[in-house]
Amino acid sequence: MRLTSPSGPSGTIRVRFFARYAELVGRSEAAVAVPLPATVGDVVRRVRDQLPGARDIPERPLAAVNLRHVKLDASVRDGDEVALLPPIAGG
Repeated sequence: MRLTSPSGPSGTIRVRFFARYAELVGRSEAAVAVPLPATVGDVVRRVRDQLPGARDIPERPLAAVNLRHVKLDASVRDGDEVALLPPIAGG
């Protein structure tokens, strides 16, 4: 169990939305403040709670931090970029 003090450090994460996710939130990027330490999953929860339309983004989307694909338990730091990537269908 991880406890985060409300007065503890926080970081600003740049979140980029692609394709359907950008359509849902009405923009291609947003800055999200999260208490540190934080994970990609924390960022996704914050996005889904705070941005209109983001509730329709899955709880476990594909994600990348600073252009590297990661799992939701990957750490993020102040200034990182998290990209949320919808599944890609092809034929």
